[in-house]
Amino acid sequence: MSTKAANKKILVADDEPDVLHLVSTNLKNAGFNVIKAEDGLRALTQARETQPALIVLDLMLPEMSGLEVCKVLKKEPATAQIPIIMLTAKAEEVDRIVGLELGADDYLTKPFSPRELVLRVKSVMRRASGASELGEQLALGDIRVDRTRYEITVAGKPVDLTATEFKLITVLIERRGRVQSRDTLLNDVWGYESAIDTRTVDTHIRRLREKLGKSADSIETVRGFGYRIAER
Repeated sequence: MSTKAANKKILVADDEPDVLHLVSTNLKNAGFNVIKAEDGLRALTQARETQPALIVLDLMLPEMSGLEVCKVLKKEPATAQIPIIMLTAKAEEVDRIVGLELGADDYLTKPFSPRELVLRVKSVMRRASGASELGEQLALGDIRVDRTRYEITVAGKPVDLTATEFKLITVLIERRGRVQSRDTLLNDVWGYESAIDTRTVDTHIRRLREKLGKSADSIETVRGFGYRIAER
């Protein structure tokens, strides 16, 4: 993870020249090295070849959709841990949810603020690199979290999680027995101080439960409020 943390390369994939220029310019001004792709196939190739620290991925790409690119990258061991921020149009809510379920870490709806984009990029990268800095291990029933190695196992078997999913389960286990509201999780896991669609939390919890298998019932839903890890 230390290598990833030092990696300043960001792949930006968008077929709209104005958007590609806007995003690239603002990320460069923030100190990142930007790699560009104007279609899905090129984005996939660039991701495999350059191993960026993060990908800003438009969903509506020619040649290969952003959803397909995300799906392929999250299935390949060499690219599965690369965080992805999706760019979507307001009318693409279903695709946005599908993207989160496929493993994307965050999304921005067009039109968006360049400043917010940079803040989101930095927030996601902190989540991706922060676990290794804590150097601790956590345990809950069959679940074992190794924050030094950035690994999680359930009943001794490794589970592949995105950076956001890893941070989410870590926060919940650390605060076992205490109910965490969706707003609290958005603030502490995603780093958002302003109101964001709380369905983002629900989507990640659902995907996390699927990956935890028989240990999924450790995450309890507190209706109308949020989630908690049961005391064990």
